[in-house]
Amino acid sequence: MDNDSLSITKFYTIENSILIMGNSITEAARQTPIIHKTQLLVVGSGPGGLAAAIAASREGVETTLLERYGCFGGNLTQVGVEGFAWYRHDKTIDSVGIGIEFEERAKSMNLSSPEPQSNSHAIDGEGFKYVADILVQEAGITPMLHRMMVATIMDGKTIKGVIVESKAGREAIIANRVIDATGDADVAYRSGAEVFKTPTEDMMAASVMFSMTGVDKKKFIANVKNNPHTYSDWCGPDWAMKTSGKEDKLFSPYLKKPFEEAIKKGIIPPNLNTITGTWGAISEQGDLSYLNLIHLAELDATNPDHLTRGEIEGRYQAMQAIKALKKFNPGCENAKLRNFGMTIGIRDTRKINAQYNMTSEDVHGQAKFDDSVGIFPEFIDGYGVLILPTTGRYFQLPYRSMIPKGVNHLLVTGRCVGGDKMSHAATRNMMCCSVNGQGAGVAAAESIKANVDVKDVSISQVQKTLVAQGARIH
Repeated sequence: MDNDSLSITKFYTIENSILIMGNSITEAARQTPIIHKTQLLVVGSGPGGLAAAIAASREGVETTLLERYGCFGGNLTQVGVEGFAWYRHDKTIDSVGIGIEFEERAKSMNLSSPEPQSNSHAIDGEGFKYVADILVQEAGITPMLHRMMVATIMDGKTIKGVIVESKAGREAIIANRVIDATGDADVAYRSGAEVFKTPTEDMMAASVMFSMTGVDKKKFIANVKNNPHTYSDWCGPDWAMKTSGKEDKLFSPYLKKPFEEAIKKGIIPPNLNTITGTWGAISEQGDLSYLNLIHLAELDATNPDHLTRGEIEGRYQAMQAIKALKKFNPGCENAKLRNFGMTIGIRDTRKINAQYNMTSEDVHGQAKFDDSVGIFPEFIDGYGVLILPTTGRYFQLPYRSMIPKGVNHLLVTGRCVGGDKMSHAATRNMMCCSVNGQGAGVAAAESIKANVDVKDVSISQVQKTLVAQGARIH
């Protein structure tokens, strides 16, 4: 009898037996060791998770920060989006709090450079890996790198911790409270919370970020000055962005002509007419960083097959972009690839159905909330809309948008907070994630101290603590 005719086959591994039946397997029962217990577990260390862990630990709560990769920082360090506050202009009323500490600490350590289109500094993504280490250690946070959350530990509707897997195998972490800062609402989803996604065909595009080295800065900047671009260039047939109009004449570090020329001359394929976008910063040493030129549409980052295709296609397109820049952009003649981001950049996946879901009117209309945990300027970037905060307008961020329905003792922060498409185009931005993250960290700490669920904390006490930490809530 050949193997194909077997309906049931039994294999043995070192640890346990596996029963294969049809298109699924049945694993034998096994015991998973509890390797760590903590008052607060933060899963994911991007700007939201890092801010949450720091805020909670500063309130005396035993805090653990779990990260699947080998560094903290998320989008900033792992993807390479170094423009942490590129929206900031003369009249911007900006957020304050732990997010500003990220930028200021990087500046003080000579790990940033002036951002070309704003009153901010681009944070050195590689250097911020070290900055984040220091911030975590200073706060007394227990760091856990190289462990991936794969399941949640539930007692009915109450989360009690998570299961992780790593080179060490399968392990359990027990926590009194959990903050989901995965960006994709992974913890909430696996806990049974209500989540939703924009249809894949309507999701914001993903990006493979990259940087170049060997650029002649003098020639490059001279070309920028001789051929200046503004945000009105974003409004053409390529990106088709809509603005409020006040952004249109502002300088933008935009690149398009080299790729048009390369297609016209047959140097890169004509189907790569989507290569266009911005450069981030250029150093005296000739490093041209966080090139945001590759846009991969219809990619769902909760699908690993989509991620695989996106990573490979994105790197291919980036190398084609470099070929075009070397040929047609002054200053790039002798340049070459410096690095890719260590993972693809994602803007849009799951969002929670929260106790309050933010709306387009909230972010456009300077919304105010009794349970505000912070403010964010009227910066909207996504789904074909770009509005920069150049007039002092801002909105408040409600605590309720981080409380998922259906699960106790869980907060969700970062880009997967509750809201519609246009509110997501605002709250997904890194500084806003850090504002919400600080609010989540303080609220989780207050929940632990008062021994109440996260939805039952005293919002006035949370706000008082946030103000004491240097945040602005109104």
